[in-house]
Amino acid sequence: MAFVNKQSGDRAENDVAGSGQPIDFDPNDPDVVKVHYDVSVWNFDQRAELSEALADADLPHVWEDDELVVPEVVEDRVDTMFEQLEQALGPFPIVLGADAPSTEFGLDEWSDSDRSVLTEALVSSEVPHRWEGTTVVVAEDAEHAVDDLLDAIEAGELLATGADAGTPPPDGVLSTIFVATDRLAKDPLDASARKDLIGLVGGLDPKHPPYGLAHRPWASVIDSVGGIVALVLDDASAATDSDSEVIGLAQDLRSLVRPYV
Repeated sequence: MAFVNKQSGDRAENDVAGSGQPIDFDPNDPDVVKVHYDVSVWNFDQRAELSEALADADLPHVWEDDELVVPEVVEDRVDTMFEQLEQALGPFPIVLGADAPSTEFGLDEWSDSDRSVLTEALVSSEVPHRWEGTTVVVAEDAEHAVDDLLDAIEAGELLATGADAGTPPPDGVLSTIFVATDRLAKDPLDASARKDLIGLVGGLDPKHPPYGLAHRPWASVIDSVGGIVALVLDDASAATDSDSEVIGLAQDLRSLVRPYV
C-alpha cells in the first residue's frame, strides 16, 4: 500500500462522511485534517487506475507531485480502495523511509535487466526499499533475505515474470552456440555454423536467459553472437582479416558457454 502521512488541523468532517452529500474539500484550509498517500513508486498505469477509481467513487482529492491528498473524513474509504487496487494491480512497492535503519547494496556492475528482476523480487517479498542510482537501500532487518535474492539472481535461479519477462530462448540454445563456435574456431567459413548463428541472433532476448545462466553472462553471449554474425554478413572484401576476427570471437564465445553445456 502507499506510504501514508496525516497532517492534522483542528477539525474533521466525520458528520459529512456518512451523509451521502458531496464533501467540500479545500486543501488549503489549515483547519482540515488531510491524509497524504505517497505513490511515488507507482507507475503511470497504476496511478491512472487510482485516479479513475477516485473519480468513480466521487471522492474529493488533489494531487501534490507524487502524493495523493484527501480529507481525513474519507480516509477509511480511500484505504479500502487502495486495498482493492493492490489485489487487482499489486503488490505495490513499500517505500523505505529516509531515516529507517537500512543496508545498502551497490549494484553498478549489474545490468538493467538484473536490477529489474531484483526490484520485482523486492516488491513481491514486501521488502521496504528505495533506489539511489544503481544502489538499492533495503530495510536493515531484511539484509539476509536480500542477500539470498542477490545470490539467486546471479545464479540464474530467479528470472523476470509477467509481461516484461522476455521471450524464452530456443531449446538447447547454448549447445547450438557451442557447436557452431567450435566449428568456426576451426573453420571461419563453415557455412552450417554461420547459418546456425545467423538463425539465432534475432531471437535471443537479454531479459530471458536459459535456465542456469545469469543475466550478465547471457548478455555477453548475445553480444558475442551478434559480433560474429555482423562479421560473417559483412562484405567479403577484407576476407582474410574478417576470418581472423571470426576465429578469435568464436574461440572466446566457445570458452564462455563451455561450462554450461
